[in-house]
Amino acid sequence: MQFESFADFLNMGGYAFYVWLSFGVTFLAMGIIAIQSFSKHRDLLKQVVVEKERKARIKKARQQQQDNT
Repeated sequence: MQFESFADFLNMGGYAFYVWLSFGVTFLAMGIIAIQSFSKHRDLLKQVVVEKERKARIKKARQQQQDNT
């Protein structure tokens, strides 16, 4: 579809409200999904670090217990 001017492009043949609203809702939803994904990824990495530290403490405690006996 070709438009005579940039204003015609923005008007979208009289359907500008629906067209641009759909684009806005789509990009908003995609942005929210991206932000949530990055947040969950960061939280998961933090949980992995905490779990590794916990396992290291358990291993160290077991080693000390064996050394004491």
